[in-house]
This record gives sequence, structure tokens and C-alpha cells, in this order.
Amino acid sequence: MLITKIYKPAEIKQAADELNKGELIAFPTETVYGLGADATNELAVKRVYLAKGRPSDNPLIVTVSSTEMMEQFAADISEDARKLIKNFWPGPLTLVFNIKPGTLSKAVTGGLKTAAFRMPQNEVTRRLIELARVPIVGPSANSSGKPSPTTAEHVYHDLEGRIAGIVDDGPTQVGVESTIIDMSTDKPLILRPGAVTVEEIEAVLQKQLNTDQHKIGADETPKAPGMKYKHYAPDAQVLIVEEDKWDAALTWAKKQPVSVGIMASNMQGQAIPENCELFDLGSNVEQASHNLFAGLRYFDDKKDIKWILAAGFAEEGLGIAYMNRLKKSAGDQFFVD
Repeated sequence: MLITKIYKPAEIKQAADELNKGELIAFPTETVYGLGADATNELAVKRVYLAKGRPSDNPLIVTVSSTEMMEQFAADISEDARKLIKNFWPGPLTLVFNIKPGTLSKAVTGGLKTAAFRMPQNEVTRRLIELARVPIVGPSANSSGKPSPTTAEHVYHDLEGRIAGIVDDGPTQVGVESTIIDMSTDKPLILRPGAVTVEEIEAVLQKQLNTDQHKIGADETPKAPGMKYKHYAPDAQVLIVEEDKWDAALTWAKKQPVSVGIMASNMQGQAIPENCELFDLGSNVEQASHNLFAGLRYFDDKKDIKWILAAGFAEEGLGIAYMNRLKKSAGDQFFVD
């Protein structure tokens, strides 16, 4: 079993050296913590799937420190794509491109002729990639299917002993993963909603976007992470509670013979039943998005919690990304009075 070392930002040269040796290093971004391996080292990339318990047909995001690094691998970069790069990189936006033949292995792409690229805002991670002199794959640094990690402690909880190290730069700022746009098609297509909203992207491109809502078949390889398999799920069953259903939901929770977790906003004045525990999501959808994964992980560590009631938000703006993650966590289950 590996000894998983915690690296401070000042120690990232050591972490970069480990990446060059084919080891796995978790790294911070503004969205969630990622699990890094040299994207040009096929054996190292395959170890990411093993460490996470991730299906091998679920492609990985390639994390870069510059546009120039991306251009070593990506082909057919359109004018629209360059507009998005200019406006949103570095940042929580991932772009899918066709790739140049022979540049990335099937272990990265899931066997597709496309790959997803992102340049994060986090300066520590961009410096880590610069020092390693290679792009790194960057799926979330958690056990596959579990809530994404927003602190180094979350990563250590899931992957201690399976990876060489974690670069700890404190809690993430955004909390939900990047928006993914497919730029390999004639018309840009949103594959996963995220921290950059549809409205922001459409304002830059001056055109309306399509959103990919189709279900991925059992024999179909998704173009981006989070499209095919159940994600973000704690052991307890999550139920999404719409705003006008909270009184009924708390009455139902009080009658349960087991402990119930409550993830909600603005619960002042509400009587929380004795068998329930409250995790405050904050006062708005921005704060709720930041705190969502932390709340799911908080209750996942409490084995007596068998149900989690979680607040739903209107599916507009950042609420689209929030509800996308919450629905996956709940398996699309809503509280019904």
C-alpha cells in the first residue's frame, strides 16, 4: 500500500516529479479536486481508473496549463472555440475537440477520436503542470460514484493508500464541476452543465446552444464524464425536496424510525425533528452549489443516516448545474407528499 503524502503549494516540484515517474497526484481546482496522472503515460492513466474504481469507457478530462499545451493534441479548433478560450480560460469550462492522430491513448479518450480539455483557474495546479511539462488527466479525486471532493481531506478519505500524494490548496471555491461543451461538432453542444452558465456562453458566442439530454446506451461511450453512470451518490437515499414541500417532508421525516439528514437553505424558524440533522446549504443557489458535495459527504460519513432530504432549486442559471448533480445523486427521486 502506498503512503499518501500531503504536499503544500510550496512543495509542488516534488509532486511534479512524482507525476513524471508515473505516480498519481491529486490536485486542487476552483471546482473540485482532481486526480492527476501524466496524460501521455498510458500505464499511469490506467492506474487512475483502478484507483477510482472507474469504468474504462468513461473518458477523462485532459488538464493543461496553457492553450499552447492543448494545441499539441487538439485539432480543428474553431473560431467559436477560441472565443470561449479567450473569455473563460483559465476557468471552469471544458472543451471537447477532435484530437490529432496518435497523440492520446484510448485510456484517456475511452476509445473515441475526441478528448476534453480544461485549463483551471487554480494557479498552484497550473504551476504543477508546467513543472511536470505534460498535461495531466483530471477526473474528480474520489471513489467512482461517490460525491466529488472539495477538500484535500475528502480526497484522503477516499484514496489514501491508493495514490502517491495530494496537493492541498484548501477548499475549492465553486463546488460543482466544469461545464463541458462539445466543440467537435458543427454546432456547439453542452454535454454537462456546470459553473459557467448557458447564458454566459451564449452571450459570448451570440448564438443559442443545444443541450445533450439523451440517455447513453449500455454499449455507447460518452464523450464526457458524468453522462452515463450514477454519480455523486452517498450510501443514504437522497430525496429532492421542492420549496413548497418542506413542511410535508419534515413531517414525514419525523415519523421515520431512522436518522434523516436535512440539506437545506433558510430553515430559520423551522422545527427540525429530533431524529434529523441539518446541514446548511447557504442562502442562495451559488452557496448551495458550493456546499452540495460537502453536505453529501458529511452525511455519507454518518452511517446512522438512511435518508437525506435535499433542497431543490429552480433550473435556471447555476441552478441547472446544481440540479444536474443533485438529480444524479438522488437517482432522480423527489419527495412526494
